Amino acid sequence: MSSSKHSKAAWYVGLSYAFWGFFPIYWKALDGISSLQLICHRIVWSFLLLVPMIARSQEFNVMWQAMQSPRVVIIYTVAAVAIATNWLIFVWAVGVNQIVQISLGYFINPLLSVVLGMIVFHERLRRLQWVSVALAAAGVVYLTVALDSLPWIALSLAASFGTYGLMKKLAPLGPVQGLAFETGILFIPAAVYLVVEELAGRAAFMHAGPLRNMLMLGAGPITTLPLLMFAAGVRRIPLSLVGMLQYINPTLQISIGVMLYKEPFTRIQLVGFGLVWSALALFAIEGYVTRRWPQLAVTDVS
Repeated sequence: MSSSKHSKAAWYVGLSYAFWGFFPIYWKALDGISSLQLICHRIVWSFLLLVPMIARSQEFNVMWQAMQSPRVVIIYTVAAVAIATNWLIFVWAVGVNQIVQISLGYFINPLLSVVLGMIVFHERLRRLQWVSVALAAAGVVYLTVALDSLPWIALSLAASFGTYGLMKKLAPLGPVQGLAFETGILFIPAAVYLVVEELAGRAAFMHAGPLRNMLMLGAGPITTLPLLMFAAGVRRIPLSLVGMLQYINPTLQISIGVMLYKEPFTRIQLVGFGLVWSALALFAIEGYVTRRWPQLAVTDVS
């Protein structure tokens, strides 16, 4: 691949993570509207946007064939529930001023994914990977004890997104087809809920002013656009680069939470996050060294 194509692909992936990093600002603009309604709008408008995109190509036939397999349907149903849970917690947490804890969830997520790989796929961790996981766990335990409260928002976001990633690893469809399948599974319940809310006089859509109505409609494009950019770039650049670029997302989130919305970030948070950041730095360095000099890798023998 030419260097220009490599650079373009890296930009696509980096911009997709930047989009996700700025999501708290988008959802903050819809503060006061039911989180469940917002997630239902995200599902409905995403599905309606994705259907014509895949209907004009052979992707629909591939997706239809996949739907005939009970195993595939189960995989995508679990993925759909996991991502809907992730979206709901995310939007709710933005509304209650917990953006810093959201960022912690996405800093933890890569390490949790490694643990899930060990449990589900029996992948063996190298010794320094174990140290990284232990450091991250120590950070979470420290925050729990020091704040006398489990950072459940962060852990729930990491667990739901980790489960989603696990299902996507098992799933046969591409990113766009997969999202169409997932939102399709959720479409009818989401649409019915929005209709019920409208009939009960509790709906926000078309009753929240022009700007907020447009933002709710825009929930579909802002979901699919970064996904399309990510899909366009991720296969063209090394996985190590993808791994480094993914930290754009939580770094932007914590910056937005602290600097824009003035969420507290005390010495306690600094120590807890510092342990997690140290774990990630060790994990990244160990991964780079192992890829560059495989003979130096030390696998856990337990």
